[in-house]
Amino acid sequence: MRTPPSLVSLAIDAALINNLSNFSDLSPIPEHILLDLFLRTLRAGKLTERILNLFIATGKEEVLSLIESLNIQHVLTPVLPTRCSEKF
Repeated sequence: MRTPPSLVSLAIDAALINNLSNFSDLSPIPEHILLDLFLRTLRAGKLTERILNLFIATGKEEVLSLIESLNIQHVLTPVLPTRCSEKF
């Protein structure tokens, strides 16, 4: 007989399904749950720039070191001018 999933596991799955980017702050979440949420977000292919910023903004040391160890970096998109004021 298979054991049912824990309430924490169900809550993490619900956060992934309900679009994690709608959350404004993840810092109240305990660090061990944040780590699991981050890893499940990666496995689901749902890590975006906004979600990455949410995890970084928590300031939790283990989360930050996991991001660093996986070499996940911000994508710097250059901003190009729409018009030039100088004539070439």
